[in-house]
Amino acid sequence: MPEPQARLLTRDFALVSFITFLTFFAAFQLFPTVPLQLRNLGASLAESGRFMTVFTAGSSTGALFTGPLGDRVGQRRTVVACALGCGLILGAYALLRVRWGFYLLAYPHGVVWSGLLTGTMAILGRVLPENRRADGLSLYGLASPLGVVLGPAVGLAWFGRHGFPPMVVALAAAFLGVGLLATSLPADPPHTGTMPFFRWPGRELLLPAAIFMALALGYGALSSYSAQEALARAFPPLLGRLPTTSAFLSCMALGMLLMRLAMIRVGFGRTPLRLLPAMVWTAAAGLALLAFLPGGAARHGIAALIYGGGYSMIHTLLNTHVLETTPADRRGAAFGATLFAFDSGIGLGSFAIGDLIGWSCGRWGDPGFRMGWAAALLLVLAAVPLARRLQRVSEKHCPRLQMARK
Repeated sequence: MPEPQARLLTRDFALVSFITFLTFFAAFQLFPTVPLQLRNLGASLAESGRFMTVFTAGSSTGALFTGPLGDRVGQRRTVVACALGCGLILGAYALLRVRWGFYLLAYPHGVVWSGLLTGTMAILGRVLPENRRADGLSLYGLASPLGVVLGPAVGLAWFGRHGFPPMVVALAAAFLGVGLLATSLPADPPHTGTMPFFRWPGRELLLPAAIFMALALGYGALSSYSAQEALARAFPPLLGRLPTTSAFLSCMALGMLLMRLAMIRVGFGRTPLRLLPAMVWTAAAGLALLAFLPGGAARHGIAALIYGGGYSMIHTLLNTHVLETTPADRRGAAFGATLFAFDSGIGLGSFAIGDLIGWSCGRWGDPGFRMGWAAALLLVLAAVPLARRLQRVSEKHCPRLQMARK
């Protein structure tokens, strides 16, 4: 007899989703505009992507500690404290007039950002019903791409019209609002015994972490350089009025939304991870179009729609797997480990592909951006055999998947 369908749309689920939307809406106003502000302060094209390198260094290393810390002191407390920390650092960006100040603050900003992400994911694990985790994560996953759809367009428009300082002051206020909302999240459960301050990730997280890193190495340059290619090539406005500077990031998020809506309607079945290799191939196809398809803004839009669809489902499927295989009192540490891998990949990709783009553009001009997108494609393709391996391992060792096969 099939299990009854548990209710997904609860008050706690809606609150976690709304906090996630606000977090990404604010962050993706910052990410594409900081490189432009650094260029205004004298940074080169290659250097302008290094803010993300330092930020993700803080986020990746911080996640190894903020994840277990949330398990120890409570995930709600962690989310509140880290949201307030993000707000304070964003307010400080408004005062900076030298480039080194951005790099100095980027590292602690990444640390508190990691606590915000690991804490909300761990809380989500308590909110979702066990028999609908993939469906719930897919529905929850609409929150972040919606923020990514709106954030770059709003941030770049605000940056162009009012400048950087007023924009980050508004973002600081938004994160203070996130902290206030987070006080209404589900209360932290009582802990019994003494929990360690730090835990090494278990071996079961090695394959998910490796796939996250391979995906992130390619993604790392997209948030820093896709808008810069649009500016360098002077993409014309859509319908003569709508700016296309943020075309890639906005269409990527739109692809994420469409794929999630489609999967919510179709369903994941009882073995969601079987879809993982196909989603990695989908992300790779989007990057191939970005690297080799002729054109400008239309190329960005088409490639991003396809890339975003695969990219978003990779996150959903891997996070579902982590929830399935991790005890509740270790989920903060587990999501900290996967965030470490993902953000390390973003930082390394932004640095390495950024240098490649800077060198290529210096040699060949604007077409040099395509060299970076081709490198990102090769890195994502490296995740294909890893995804197949994880699928086989999961089907062999996960009890729920073994039951589904029977």
